[in-house]
Amino acid sequence: MAQTHLSLHVHLVFHTKDDRPTIHEEWRKPLHAFLGGCLKTAGCIPEAIGGTNDHVHILTGFRATHCIADVVKDIKVAASKWVHSDMGLRMFAWQGGYGAITVSPSQIPGVKRYIANQMEHHNVKSAQEEYVEMLNAAGVEYDAQYLWK
Repeated sequence: MAQTHLSLHVHLVFHTKDDRPTIHEEWRKPLHAFLGGCLKTAGCIPEAIGGTNDHVHILTGFRATHCIADVVKDIKVAASKWVHSDMGLRMFAWQGGYGAITVSPSQIPGVKRYIANQMEHHNVKSAQEEYVEMLNAAGVEYDAQYLWK
């Protein structure tokens, strides 16, 4: 085959350091827009970005040449620098890890709705409960003692 054809959509989740509620409502949307710009700069296709005061959800399309770990590292570093300089929060940081779960094209509309309604979801369950449910539903193995460190 002479061409590469790829449909790779990934739901990313990452939390603030120690799950501190440091993403303030006043600049949450600009942060999400900044993350979208970072993804575009990396050659990704941002499809939905949302979250609350202690974590971010991103649905993005990746190209065949992308390394998910490198893209996530780069956008987290850039976003931290943006928060430090533009928001003046020098102590802001992300946790070291992240979650990345592939999404079937048929499930994209539901994931977009889920990301758009994060504030409502967290009226019912915590971000930690939500994340563990996502991992379990995707069949991702994890060691619970290291989830939030």
